[in-house]
Amino acid sequence: MAKNLLIVESPAKAKTINKYLGKDFQVLASYGHVRDLVPKEGAVDPDNHFAMRYETIEKNEKHVTAIAKAAKAADSIYLATDPDREGEAISWHIAEILKERGLLEDKTLERVVFTEITPRAIKDAMARPRTIAVDLVDAYQVRRALDYLVGFNLSPVLWRKVQRGLSAGRVQSPALRMIVEREEEIEAFVAREYWSVEAECAHPSQAFTARLTRLDGKKFEQFTITDGDTAEAARRRIVDAAKGALHVTDVASKERKRRPSPPFTTSTLQQEASRKLGFTTRRTMQVAQKLYEGVNIGEEGTVGLISYMRTDSVSLSNDALGELRDVIARDFGTSALPDKPNVYKTKAKNAQEAHEAIRPTSALRTPAQIAKFLDDDGRRLYELIWKRAVACQMVPATLNTVSVDLAAGGDHTFRATGTTVIDPGFLAVYEEGKDSKGKEDEDEGRKLPAMKPGDRVPLDRIHADQHFTEPPPRFSEASLVKALEEYGIGRPSTYASIIQTLQFRKYAELENRRFRPTDVGRAVSNFLSNHFARYVDYDFTAKLEDELDAVSRGEQDWVPLMETFWGPFKELVDEKTESVDRSEATGARELGTDPKSGKPVSVRLGRYGPYAALGSIAEDETEKPKFASLRPGQSMHTISLEEAIDLFRLPRILGTDKDEEVSVGIGRFGPFAKRGSVYASLKKEDDPYTIDLARAVFLIEEKEEIARNRIIKEFEGSDIQVLNGRYGPYLSDGKLNGKIPKDREPASLTLAEAQQLMEETGKPMRGRFGRKAAAKKAPAKKAAAKAAKKTTKKATKKTAKKAAKKTTRKAAKKPAAKAAKAKAATARPEQEPAQSLLTPGKFVPGKKRVVKKADDDAPF
Repeated sequence: MAKNLLIVESPAKAKTINKYLGKDFQVLASYGHVRDLVPKEGAVDPDNHFAMRYETIEKNEKHVTAIAKAAKAADSIYLATDPDREGEAISWHIAEILKERGLLEDKTLERVVFTEITPRAIKDAMARPRTIAVDLVDAYQVRRALDYLVGFNLSPVLWRKVQRGLSAGRVQSPALRMIVEREEEIEAFVAREYWSVEAECAHPSQAFTARLTRLDGKKFEQFTITDGDTAEAARRRIVDAAKGALHVTDVASKERKRRPSPPFTTSTLQQEASRKLGFTTRRTMQVAQKLYEGVNIGEEGTVGLISYMRTDSVSLSNDALGELRDVIARDFGTSALPDKPNVYKTKAKNAQEAHEAIRPTSALRTPAQIAKFLDDDGRRLYELIWKRAVACQMVPATLNTVSVDLAAGGDHTFRATGTTVIDPGFLAVYEEGKDSKGKEDEDEGRKLPAMKPGDRVPLDRIHADQHFTEPPPRFSEASLVKALEEYGIGRPSTYASIIQTLQFRKYAELENRRFRPTDVGRAVSNFLSNHFARYVDYDFTAKLEDELDAVSRGEQDWVPLMETFWGPFKELVDEKTESVDRSEATGARELGTDPKSGKPVSVRLGRYGPYAALGSIAEDETEKPKFASLRPGQSMHTISLEEAIDLFRLPRILGTDKDEEVSVGIGRFGPFAKRGSVYASLKKEDDPYTIDLARAVFLIEEKEEIARNRIIKEFEGSDIQVLNGRYGPYLSDGKLNGKIPKDREPASLTLAEAQQLMEETGKPMRGRFGRKAAAKKAPAKKAAAKAAKKTTKKATKKTAKKAAKKTTRKAAKKPAAKAAKAKAATARPEQEPAQSLLTPGKFVPGKKRVVKKADDDAPF
């Protein structure tokens, strides 16, 4: 048994490091966090100095057990988790568990930190161990406590006032507010018309375009001309004054330098990978994690290719700088190398506890050399990181901008601009991407012909073009990350999870790679902005982040910080729980009156999404209203009265087929076609408002064919059937599902064999909506948990036997007809007319939900 135990978070990291250390070391992975707050109210106790109750994460229990077993036999224990706040917290949790189990007596426990996984970095870290950083642990705990208290207290208010199942987060909510406010800006935007005037110049050596800068002796600005008649009149005046040519009045040349961008931080890597590679923030971090933890590159074996990827720092180590300068001199010449290294300063107060920017662990490993060892994502991201790191240590690019003023008569002036590269410098390797391009970017790379004052330049034509101002663009992942960082909201290491949560909760959706808030997201954001304004305020959130960072630096105690936050927050939660009206909270809108019925039309947010109501929903009204879901792409904030009225065209009668009426509607589980008692879901490409009879009949008959082929075999006098499921053949008696051995032909099973298999493998079917019945919580103590598990297993087996015998007796009395069962299987009881049709008082939810039906397949 190894005398030394080293613990890291991931198995990939453990595998790599294990090769660097000798046989005296055993390297184990914790598989991330090993403990978390108990998932119930009271895990953080504000009345007891915010004491926090942790428990081992169930899925990592076996890894904790392995660590404890190895720790018992080891002489020294090294905690080598990631070099940031979360990594420090994991080490602290592991140390606390080992201490509670009495496994640290007479042992050395030390913390080691490295920002790259290379033999040199590991060796250096092991030579400089330290103790666990209490300040970083406190910073972790205060953030965890804040997030827990906000979630457990604010989310129930959203459930009561907006919609069940919603959540609010300390950082997530301001990010959502940004997306919603941008959408409201777009909706409120009123386009303005303006006209530009350009001259197409036919210079003998090279044609070029010039923009009008002075009209009638006055400066020409964006809104100088705002209609077509004025534009045409101005164009004619200029043409008449020019008399076929423009005259050069001034030529100005200006040389400027452009410095390279600093090496990547977490946020700039996420932004650039989004712009240039089309990666989501989550994808970027996943790929970077693999590059950091180690890749097998042949003779060198497995080695980490980049430094730690969660950092706000833009500094580089002396070793890294030396190697980068060697590569630049070798590959681009000494002229591309500045006299001394370029130094960059971070704007962040707290550089995420990692001391370097993201860089290749060895610049000598060029992208071309290691491409064959990487998958496509890894290759592209490594190349991006390598080029950015190399470029940041190169000389600036030298650019020359030439501006030429040209006169049309005495009162009108045009200007042509071109920018050329004299010395590319760092641009030979890398240029940072941009979210949008301006006029300077359009001129860059354009070279103008040689001209001097007094030259006459032939005029090809002058044209005036109409334009309209555009609303601000919706946020992309890159621009949202940039905005969050600029406001100081959250930290770069959390941006990927923030964005993932907003999408998972259906608060925002990506449309053409831009975030568009859903109606639910807008309701949540507006409710919080109206009633909890302080806690979604950008400045307040940023100030709180600064205070949390101060805790990590040991400049502030976390308990007083929690006390300052908690008192006013809890008081406001209690107040709003009682005082806010739900209609106001969900943003209900009155659209007007239906001209046919004279009834009011409104849109509201319900349990299953936004819907339109035709008629009054007041409790004292005798006639109940009708309800209809909004169509995909519609929003309750922008839908018009006419569009809302059009929603009540469903259900539509399409005609008859086989002497039965065929209709379409929208039910609880989405759009459907119906013939008799048979329901068939529409495909994604089908629109219930436009689908024709032939298509609807096709879908219904397709559903019936699937149902007919679903039954492989039935047994006379028994409810047991051999069925085709999503994951292959299985047995079912309507209550239990059983397995069929892979080497057995399903159609050849006898009744006795089927009954035996049901007794041995039968498990209760899933519930109506594809969920297993809620299991009772296991006792806290391990022994009790084992006993409970054993008892449950026995009880389940006993229940299965009983159920099998009971159904067998029942089936003997009432044998089922195969054809009837096939037809019944298409009836879709979950889409009964009570839920599907637009009858008075019956709510029709909107968005289609993915549901695993009870009789679809075996739950294995």
